[in-house]
Amino acid sequence: MTEDHDHEGDGHHDPDRDTFSHDPVGHAEVRAGMTVGELADEYGNAGVGAADLHEAVDVTEAMFDDDVTVFFGLAGAMVPTGMRAIVADLIRDGYIDVLVTTGANLTHDSIEAIGGKHHHGAAHAEGKTEREHDETLRDEGVDRIYNVYLPQEFFATFESHLREEVFPVLEEEGVVPIQRLTEELGRANAEINEREDVDEDAGIAAAAYENDVPIYCPAIQDSVLGLQAWMYSQTSDFSLDALADMTGLTDIAYDTEEAGAFVVGGGVPKNFTLQTMLVTPGAYDYAVQLTMDPKQTGGLSGATLDEARSWGKLETDADNVSVYADATITLPLVVAAARERLENRS
Repeated sequence: MTEDHDHEGDGHHDPDRDTFSHDPVGHAEVRAGMTVGELADEYGNAGVGAADLHEAVDVTEAMFDDDVTVFFGLAGAMVPTGMRAIVADLIRDGYIDVLVTTGANLTHDSIEAIGGKHHHGAAHAEGKTEREHDETLRDEGVDRIYNVYLPQEFFATFESHLREEVFPVLEEEGVVPIQRLTEELGRANAEINEREDVDEDAGIAAAAYENDVPIYCPAIQDSVLGLQAWMYSQTSDFSLDALADMTGLTDIAYDTEEAGAFVVGGGVPKNFTLQTMLVTPGAYDYAVQLTMDPKQTGGLSGATLDEARSWGKLETDADNVSVYADATITLPLVVAAARERLENRS
C-alpha cells in the first residue's frame, strides 16, 4: 500500500507556481525621536490593522492634493474627546472643501468656542457600580461621554448664545437651509471667541465660516442644537429647510473633477457624504474610512468602502481603505503622517 502525499500541509506546492517572493511581511521598528510619518512607514512593513493604517496614509496623501475636492464626514463624539483642533486646522489649511457632521459635534464645538470646556473624567468610580456613578453625576449636574465630563451649565450658556447671537439674524430670513444655520453659527462663534478673548480656539464652525467651507448637518434634529432650533421656531418665523441643502451639496459634487471622501465614524454623516455622488455622473476617486463598527452586521457604519463601490458611490478604480479602530487613535496618526509627507514633498 502506497502513501498519498498529495495533501495540504506536507510542504508541496504546484510545481508550475513561480517562486513566492512577493512583498514579504517585515517587522516594524521603532526608535526614540522618529516622526509620525516614519512610524506610519514602519506600519507598512507589518500586517493586519497596521497595514490598513499605512494604506490610509497613502490614500489620504493622494486625496489631499490641490486638485481633489475633499468631502469630510465627521460622526461620533470627536469634538468632546479632543479631536476638534485637527479638523479645524485641516479646514484652515485647505484640506477640507465640504464638511458633513452631526449637530452634537457642532454643539460641543460651539461650547468650547464661547468659553466652555470638556473635562477628563471616569467611566466608573471606585466603590460604585456604573449606574451609581452616573446617578451621582446626574445629581451633580454633569453629563458623561465615556471618560469625558461636561458640566450642564455650559448647555445653558450655549442656548443663550444661540438666542442672542445666531437665531435673531436668521429669523429675519425666515425659512433657511441648515447650511445657512451652520454658517451663521460659525460667524457667531468666531466673533464671541475674539470679543471675549476665549483661551480656547474658535474651532471648526468658525474655521469653516472664515474659509468659505460649507458645513452640512443632515440630522441636526438629533442634537441640542436641533432642539434649540426647534424651540425657537415655535415662537418665531425662523425654520429650517433640510431639502434645500441638497442643491448646494450636489452642485459641488457635480462640478468636481476629482473627489475624495474622508469618513470618520458612520451613521448619517457617512451615508450623506457617500450618497452625494449618486446624482452625479461620477463617483469618489479616493476614500478613507475610520470606524470601529464591524462589517459583518450588515450595518452602514461598518460597511466597507468596497461595498460602497457596488452602489456606484466610488469609482471602480478608486483608491480606498477602511481602518477598523478607535478614531481618536487613528485620526491623529493618519492626518499627521499624510501632512508630514505633503510638507516634505513641497
